[in-house]
Amino acid sequence: MLVFVISSKGICLQLLLKCWDIPILGVCLGHQALGYVHGAQVVHASEPIHGRLSEVEHNGCQLFRDIPSGKNYGFKVVRYHSLVIDSESLPAELIPIAWTSSTSTLPFIGSKDFGKSNTHEAQPDQSISIDPLLAKVGNGSSNHFDYGKTRSARVLMGIRHSTRPHYGVQFHPESVATCYGSQIFKNFREITDDYWLRFRSSFKETHAYSDACMQVSSANRLYREVCRSISTENNAVDQLKQIVHADRHLEYNKAEMKHLEMFNMVNTHHATTGYKCLKLKWRKFGHLAGQVGGAKGIFCGLFGLEAENTFWLDSSSTEKGRARFSFMGGKGGSLWKQLVFRLSHQSDGSSKGGGYLSTEDSQGSAETIFLEEGFLDFLNKELQSYRYDKNEYEGLPFDFHGGYIGYIGYNLKVECGVKSNRHKSKTPDACFFFADNLVAIDHKNDDVYILAIHEESSSITQWLNDTEEKLLSLNGSVRMALERQKSLPLTFSSCKVGFAAEKSKEQYIEDVKKCLNYIKDGESYELCLTTQIRKSIEELNSLELYLHLRERNPAPYAAWLNFSKVDLSICCSSPERFLQLDRKNILEAKPIKGTIARGATEEEDEQLKFKLQFSEKDQAENLMIVDLLRNDLGRVCDPGSVHVPRLMDVESYATVHTMVSTIRGKKRSDVSAVDCVKAAFPGGSMTGAPKLRSMELLDSIESCSRASIGAGGAIVALSNPEDEYEEMVLKTKAPTRAVMHFA
Repeated sequence: MLVFVISSKGICLQLLLKCWDIPILGVCLGHQALGYVHGAQVVHASEPIHGRLSEVEHNGCQLFRDIPSGKNYGFKVVRYHSLVIDSESLPAELIPIAWTSSTSTLPFIGSKDFGKSNTHEAQPDQSISIDPLLAKVGNGSSNHFDYGKTRSARVLMGIRHSTRPHYGVQFHPESVATCYGSQIFKNFREITDDYWLRFRSSFKETHAYSDACMQVSSANRLYREVCRSISTENNAVDQLKQIVHADRHLEYNKAEMKHLEMFNMVNTHHATTGYKCLKLKWRKFGHLAGQVGGAKGIFCGLFGLEAENTFWLDSSSTEKGRARFSFMGGKGGSLWKQLVFRLSHQSDGSSKGGGYLSTEDSQGSAETIFLEEGFLDFLNKELQSYRYDKNEYEGLPFDFHGGYIGYIGYNLKVECGVKSNRHKSKTPDACFFFADNLVAIDHKNDDVYILAIHEESSSITQWLNDTEEKLLSLNGSVRMALERQKSLPLTFSSCKVGFAAEKSKEQYIEDVKKCLNYIKDGESYELCLTTQIRKSIEELNSLELYLHLRERNPAPYAAWLNFSKVDLSICCSSPERFLQLDRKNILEAKPIKGTIARGATEEEDEQLKFKLQFSEKDQAENLMIVDLLRNDLGRVCDPGSVHVPRLMDVESYATVHTMVSTIRGKKRSDVSAVDCVKAAFPGGSMTGAPKLRSMELLDSIESCSRASIGAGGAIVALSNPEDEYEEMVLKTKAPTRAVMHFA
């Protein structure tokens, strides 16, 4: 049994031509390939449909057993395609089995059949009915291309071969929003069971057994090749693994399984030798944070106004339980070090992995080495070289207790599957501290913790004592420190000049049109286009700027990082969390896709919130990234554990409403935290889908590397270029206004 989605067309065509006696289910391009190899024509659809729902009717064949059919019967599917099989060109051996039941797509939210979709955990918000207010705000699907005039005929959604066990569906049964997707895979498993039983019964028992083993072994090899070349972002492979593992009729290649077991043993042995055992000591001060000036007072009081080589993971917005803890620290003890990594670049300016790592410890000793395998592999080995006693962490309410803190730049995508970078970053591609001493704040309970990690042979009691003394003395001095900070010179008057975008409005709109053309031709579903916003400043107090930014635009995942070695400060004010891995090995992503400005009045604000909630365009943007991240997490999580507890929630922040989803899974025991980052980086909300191809296209459109203040939006088939430009401008307002008011 084989299931394939979009991958290398060459391999898929060979599968369809040569594996005539192996059950195959083709999804999307696989469906189109099945038609193509038998002589059907694949043509442009009258309208690209990406991340949108349609109702489907079918002929009741075995693939659709126990699934309703027709309009208003609940069989709603997610479509991602710009091309279709021309139903008029179908050869006699291909039988149509499914069609769209109407020419229009459906809004996702408000679906009464949400519980039958593939979320695993449906959230109550999705069962709401469409509010009458929706009629006032519209559906938000302003479309650049006038596709409506060409909508006329129903679209072919499924075919099967008349004699071979080959099926194809144009929609995506594995999408989080497709109803009865799991039933389709169960039905295909039964088709596979029935086929092999009939296949065996037509031969002698010994011959049939031998031939079945041979075919499955061949299929396994082909399956591995398909998995290596998959470039779309769907979770079909994960579901396939569940089906195959449940199929008792298949024979497995025991030699291959033994090799896999040996590989795991070698990896385990390698990971447990030559490690450092770290100890943890910590102290708690109950209900202290508010008395000493809160997070701001503690940071400024403990780490000074220069704040060199410091970090502050700052939950500056803790409302509605979005974030609870903040962490901060400075140059630490014997384990502290700073890492700066720069990718090596080719003669043409591109980078293909590998680079130079500069390290400096707390004593000032420095060295530079070349990392042929790249930074993330180095970081993975570093983290695996440490061991600790979990019992020492049990009493802490948070999951971060020290270790590496820093950033990885967008160009490190070359270590996550991308072949090369077109643009060189002006800043280091990664900077990290190893933080062995830190302070944590529990905003919910107003508690303060000081923590220190150390090797067994060393002692850190002195640092704990000194920090405790400083912390308790802040009560009388923190106000003076903050007042002194406000009196510092800020910037030169040149800062009064406004920001300028890297590209003009006309150029940006032209880039949006390029994206739309790529989408129309089936090159991508969604392209997250950005441009850089810049201004020249002769002198700047970076910490003062960050303190100003966190007040004007508070965010649950704000951050301050200062790397004095490379004269770099990061002032981050983000409402979006890329990934989180907790002590129970639960991996979570919370992508944001869909943004609208807050209203001037309470009534206008509520109308804008509903407009975002029911915008078909924003729903499509969000859904595509959710399906992408389900695939990313599925690569490193236990099969069947990836689910979507919250889908398309609207969250409100100081200046905008945003559409947020939550994806979770249980991390596999054989993968590391860095493996999780590599599987999901860059986050789909900054690339689009399918991820790898979308990043290639964006590299060709964008004129410089991503860094500092960048803004943009997700371009989809429903995008209007003028509206996309206005959304980009909206997203720049909060950070640029903070800088301008600060100056």
